[in-house]
Amino acid sequence: MSERTAVVTGASAGIGEATARALAEAGFSVVLGARRLDRLEKVAADVSGTAHQLDVTDPASVAAFVEAVPECHVLVNNAGGARGLERVVDADEDHWRWMWEANVLGTLRMTKALLPKLVGSGDGHVITVTSIAGHEVYDGGSGYTSAKHAQSALHRTLRSEHLGEPVRFTEIIPGMVETDFSANRFDGDTDRAAAVYRGLTPLTAQDVAEVIAFAATRPSHVNLDSIVLKPRAQLDGTRSYRSE
Repeated sequence: MSERTAVVTGASAGIGEATARALAEAGFSVVLGARRLDRLEKVAADVSGTAHQLDVTDPASVAAFVEAVPECHVLVNNAGGARGLERVVDADEDHWRWMWEANVLGTLRMTKALLPKLVGSGDGHVITVTSIAGHEVYDGGSGYTSAKHAQSALHRTLRSEHLGEPVRFTEIIPGMVETDFSANRFDGDTDRAAAVYRGLTPLTAQDVAEVIAFAATRPSHVNLDSIVLKPRAQLDGTRSYRSE
């Protein structure tokens, strides 16, 4: 079998970077996309991959990125994130707008643009990293949870719309993962970000990446519809847990 190509968005750090490394180790030729090209190129060099600047909130950036990808067997929709933790009554519309652009429309743009190449490969696979927040809700998280619910609905609809075609769809649903996610959410406030994980051992980016690589390397007739992974100490998306 010839080398298969995997595209990973949001690949300059966190889950995306770990996924690029895991897929390269599994034998994929990896194409990495993210806004921070300097960091992205360093990761690409480590995995003998290819780096292209990508902002999934910008249709022109997505178009240019996809034009530079001649073939695609696996797409990992990982780009996204959260901003703010305001209650609905204090909602910041700019935060909401960005979260919906990055998580929902970003996934739509990348998937729509690469689906012809994925189907044309004869064995395509779309892996979308959503969140437990896409299946539950919590106070102060309505902007993020609503975006993740929509992203999950988009992904699950694709599974139905392309049934019978040579393309698989897997939703990866992580619970708490310690990356720069919370620091970004709180505008770089690392103390506040660290408090999110206090009292339990969260997942790591590598934990999630290993699950993604497992899904991507199953036989082509096997579709892992969805995989939920959480820290042992986390019960649900509201952070209910027994302290370790």
